[in-house]
Amino acid sequence: MVERQSPLEPEFHVGSHGNFEHGVEIILTETRPGSIVQLAAWPGEEKRLIAAIRTVTGLALPDGAGGGLSDGVKSVFGFAPGKFTVADEAEGLAAAFAKVVTPAIGTVTDLSHGRTAVRIAGPKAEWVLAKFFAIDFSLPAFPVGAGRSTTHHDVFAQIQRTSADQFDIYVFRSFARSFWKALCHASEEVGYEVQ
Repeated sequence: MVERQSPLEPEFHVGSHGNFEHGVEIILTETRPGSIVQLAAWPGEEKRLIAAIRTVTGLALPDGAGGGLSDGVKSVFGFAPGKFTVADEAEGLAAAFAKVVTPAIGTVTDLSHGRTAVRIAGPKAEWVLAKFFAIDFSLPAFPVGAGRSTTHHDVFAQIQRTSADQFDIYVFRSFARSFWKALCHASEEVGYEVQ
């Protein structure tokens, strides 16, 4: 695996921060997947693209925008009709998709070099994220595996709920440090730990 320097490094301070005298309510980390890919189906080709996603990842994605799955190694979610974000701990995902997603089905775009993945976990994760995004983060409205595409002060973010109290957030590398600092600041009042 080619190790890329994190855009968070100058602001990535491992340890406990903020008001943690009553415990840490938030865990923040950078996940550093080996591959992040965006897939888009041409109109009428969505089901063939979903089948290709299953072939490459082994994940049986539900049909429809917002649906998704994560197995702890690979994750996929729809963020718009016929558009999906797929991440894998291993490299080579774009090449694997290029073999099965033909030009008649849609497009494959490797975003591994252009995105940073940040994970927020803990009992106050929904609460902290609600400070940034006008989204209902409650479990019934945003189930495990589901994804959303949104912005915070012009910072585009794709968010996937990967467990009951955990979210992975994909942002442009060029905005990652600024977003990270804001996320840390928003987590201070409940106490957070950077791992």
